[in-house]
Amino acid sequence: MEAPANITIKGILSLLMQSIDDDDDMKKKSVISLGMGDPSAYSCFQAPPVASHAVAEALHSHRFNGYSPTVGLPQTRRAIAEYLSGDLPYDLSSDDVFVTSGCTQAIDVALAMLARPGSNILLPRPGFPIYELCAAFRGLEVRHFDLLPQNGWKVDLAGVEALADQNTVAMVVINPGNPCGNVYSYQHLKEIAETAERLKILVIADEVYGHLAFGRNPFVPMGVFGSTVPVLTLGSLSKRWIVPGWRLGWFVTCDPSGSFRKPKMVERIKKYFDILGGPSTFIQAAVPRILEETEENFFKKTIKVLKQTSDICFDRVKEIPCITCPYKPEGSMAVMMKLNLSILEDISDDIDLCFKLAKEESVIILPGEKPSERTAVGLKNWLRITFAVDPESLEEGLARLKSFCKRHTKQQLGS
Repeated sequence: MEAPANITIKGILSLLMQSIDDDDDMKKKSVISLGMGDPSAYSCFQAPPVASHAVAEALHSHRFNGYSPTVGLPQTRRAIAEYLSGDLPYDLSSDDVFVTSGCTQAIDVALAMLARPGSNILLPRPGFPIYELCAAFRGLEVRHFDLLPQNGWKVDLAGVEALADQNTVAMVVINPGNPCGNVYSYQHLKEIAETAERLKILVIADEVYGHLAFGRNPFVPMGVFGSTVPVLTLGSLSKRWIVPGWRLGWFVTCDPSGSFRKPKMVERIKKYFDILGGPSTFIQAAVPRILEETEENFFKKTIKVLKQTSDICFDRVKEIPCITCPYKPEGSMAVMMKLNLSILEDISDDIDLCFKLAKEESVIILPGEKPSERTAVGLKNWLRITFAVDPESLEEGLARLKSFCKRHTKQQLGS
């Protein structure tokens, strides 16, 4: 059996790291990665003290060394339900919540629950490549709808309607946007919900960057429209609390009408969780305290730094003629940039640029696609840059990118 040809962000980052020229110690530069959405490596992005205290307390209590229920500890499920209910017009119960090993496992659960022979799923382009990989393993046909850069990366709803048929099981909405840095308005989310309802498909709401919004639109969870269309909400502690290595996520049914509460559906979900390994029990046990006691100032500080670094990224890219940013980021931790190859020489495409940049400047950014044309994030000759980096490293990385592009600019333009 052949492995799926799809590549993940970690996969392409590994290939880029291998291309860094470290043979000459005299010319060696420190590696700056603007490709991975893991801010925990930087001192300006640190988890709140209550998080480590809660984990230590749970661990040292010696009460959480055994197995947890496969769907998660009751107190953890209840705490997540209460946390999410604060932004909804209805209350979730602990029965609506299933604890997962990070948001990646929640994605796998969602697609596994929906897959059936001949079915298809609608994914955003650009998007998060784990969805394509999970779909390939589940035998789900992938159909891509476009996000419109000239319109704030909104969903092309006409395109969604054209793609859907009687075998379409769901559409995925990532908000705040990864990799685009957009945050959808209440009105646009309402339009998405109404479109999905007309098509009789549910919405998978990937909200791993939930509340990381610093522009004109506040974060609105898709579950607000759960009475219009059934919503599967996927999220985690990873980004907002800056603990991606803790692998604590959730799969939540936001469905006041009760479609997911049918006995057969509940039993199917529970049985699937019986074969999964969830997060460590002591990490789960820490969740109620983390959710209840994290101070608002911690969140405000994170947002302030992300706003600062996103501004740096947007402003510095303006100084690079071959790269343009069609939409200033307003949320999440990444942004998409358009590459203009016409003014560059000896650069064939976005992939070529990223590999040569890694080799020459020890800077890692993601291409829109990978060599076999199985997309990394979904757009050819675009670049994905992560700005969840300390300001000094970001400035240095973008300065190296600028120098690289200047060296590779056609002579008549660069002179």
